[in-house]
Amino acid sequence: MPAKAATRAATPWGDAALVDQLEIPQRAGDRRFSSVVQLLENRKGERLVRFAYTTDGTARRGPVTLRARDLARLHDALRRHPELAETLGLGGGA
Repeated sequence: MPAKAATRAATPWGDAALVDQLEIPQRAGDRRFSSVVQLLENRKGERLVRFAYTTDGTARRGPVTLRARDLARLHDALRRHPELAETLGLGGGA
């Protein structure tokens, strides 16, 4: 299930706008969930990256665990999200 398309996010540094988001569907046994990586920008223009997970379409805090194969999928997905890739220091998704 896709994460809800919120346009704002609360962070420890204040409210931020959601600039981009990618989602990696995962499964552990019968449990289905997704890890999300969000590119946020605060009112001062500072870019923030949030890793979260979702079980019901709402991004939640907590530990996010990615297997090696999930990291490969994340790397592939970042090719379609160049701003997020650039912010993570991964060369703008090239």
